[in-house]
Amino acid sequence: MASTAILHRKPPDPSSAPDATPAAPRRTALPTALPAWALPPVTVLALGFLYPLALVARQSFTPESLDEGGASLAPYTEVFASAAFREALTTTVWLAVGATVGCLVLGFALALVIAFVPFPGGKAVARFIDVFLSFPSFLITLALLFIYGSVGMANGAWTGVTGAAEGPFHFLTTPWGVLLAEITYFTPFVMRPLLAAFSQLDTVQLEVASSLGAGPLRIVRQVILPEALPALAAGGSLVLVLCLNEFGIVLFTGAKGVTTLPTLVYSKAILESDYPAACVVAVVNVVLSVGLYSLYRVVSRRAGA
Repeated sequence: MASTAILHRKPPDPSSAPDATPAAPRRTALPTALPAWALPPVTVLALGFLYPLALVARQSFTPESLDEGGASLAPYTEVFASAAFREALTTTVWLAVGATVGCLVLGFALALVIAFVPFPGGKAVARFIDVFLSFPSFLITLALLFIYGSVGMANGAWTGVTGAAEGPFHFLTTPWGVLLAEITYFTPFVMRPLLAAFSQLDTVQLEVASSLGAGPLRIVRQVILPEALPALAAGGSLVLVLCLNEFGIVLFTGAKGVTTLPTLVYSKAILESDYPAACVVAVVNVVLSVGLYSLYRVVSRRAGA
């Protein structure tokens, strides 16, 4: 009887069934004006950053030979044609790339040891890295000068033992000394995101890989490194941009033969009083930094980092 009742049950009225078509999402109207609470920070940003940057860009198109209000591409032509600018641009790029590669390799190795090799004081070292990030760059450079400078500890120990007139360590005033100082200072900027990524890594994966016979190098290459790639990309891009704009390390190492874009800005503006040329170099430095950062954002977004 029950089956007969089911067979003779009246089919439901299609008009009374709920609409299966999903409702269209509501579109949120964009605000036509800034809210009142956003005006103070936007005003501070405009006056403190955008307005000075606009003045620098305007000055870069204003040669000193023209009357006030004139604009010309002559400063860019003169700066781009100078050998000093090309040398500074080349030096800046290769120092930034070399320091970034060194920081990535050294930072990854040190982060592996701190995160996965138990040793006394490991947590204290990890906390010290956070403190190290607050140090000014010239402080690290001064420490290297005390050790490897012409009258530093290393040369003093050498002359004391051998009786020589001077020690063998004079690389700190060369581009290699600047590269060493930048790697020393910026490596913690790579280690910090790496340690954060390693802290979220499931140790079960490491145990399973080890139980299946994978060696330490294979575990690092196939398990740890893929998880660390977003952190490496974030730390490396930050170090690259910071190295492109580093001024204090180059100045305090005393490397007179090393001229980067920031030191060229200082030389043109302070020593030569050539403000249009200094503004041109500054604009190029800003465009280079922003362009590299934008490229990193595009690549990281496509990679899902």
